[in-house]
Amino acid sequence: MATTSMSAPAATTTPAGSGPWQLARRELRRRPAVQISLVVIALFVITAVAAPLLSKLGGWSPEEFDKNAVDPYLGGQPIGPLGGISADHWLGVEPVTGRDLFARVVHGSQVSLLIAFAATAIVVLTGTAAGIAAGYFGERTDTVLSRLMDLTMSFPSLIFMIAMMSVARDVNRIALMIAVIGLFGWPGIARVVRGQTLSLKHREYVDASRVGGSGAWRILTRDILPGAAGPVIAYTTLIIPGMIATEAALSYLGVGVRPPTPSWGQMIAESVAFYDTDPMYFVIPSICLFLTVLAFTLLGDALRDVLDPRGSRI
Repeated sequence: MATTSMSAPAATTTPAGSGPWQLARRELRRRPAVQISLVVIALFVITAVAAPLLSKLGGWSPEEFDKNAVDPYLGGQPIGPLGGISADHWLGVEPVTGRDLFARVVHGSQVSLLIAFAATAIVVLTGTAAGIAAGYFGERTDTVLSRLMDLTMSFPSLIFMIAMMSVARDVNRIALMIAVIGLFGWPGIARVVRGQTLSLKHREYVDASRVGGSGAWRILTRDILPGAAGPVIAYTTLIIPGMIATEAALSYLGVGVRPPTPSWGQMIAESVAFYDTDPMYFVIPSICLFLTVLAFTLLGDALRDVLDPRGSRI
């Protein structure tokens, strides 16, 4: 008697935790550059947050002079090798003033990252709101906002920033830099969000929400915004290094943060006169700036590849 064995077809089950965000997280974890970038970013963010505590551990404040650490007979050159690196001054001292370089670097990270993050927040919020409004409402709203984007992008932004920072003297320099940098950064991300919104607003689930009686605000926040979140996150990470570099450039040109408040760009500008006799004064803040910008750039590129693959091929 023959027996027929019937094999049930293999069930196609979707593994748990295989949503788009879980898949993106899994893909990012497989990239060594992302892991290294996250470590570097976390290190500098922790350094910025804990700057007062770290300077106390070092034993010096960023404005405190140590005349015993420089040689007055050699034009104020640091005493000791590698710019005066010692048990008292972990990264050496500034020439002439003798201010502790470790304290100024960690406090400079606080200023540079604060300006970069705050300006990025303004850019992302303004650009996302303008892009969604232009893409969803269209017609006159799209025309007005698109022309405003074109007008803002046509300005020579760096020259305008230098002029604004030079004229406005008796104001909070950090707040002014945040506002000025944020003023010119939003059109780029607004165009990205506008394009995403144009492709999303006629999707079936958006039409279903509209037919179901949902208002514009609910559709924008519940349907459009989550669909555009991936590219926004990716481009936000790419904006931050540009903001850090812009702050450093303005401070380097002498129109940014005023002494004695430290920032990396200001320290690099001051170190140019000493790069022959004390290269460490130039190298240390330059390395901090380079590593931070590189880490954010690599992380942003990876996020764009994973969350916005179509945009990464443009």
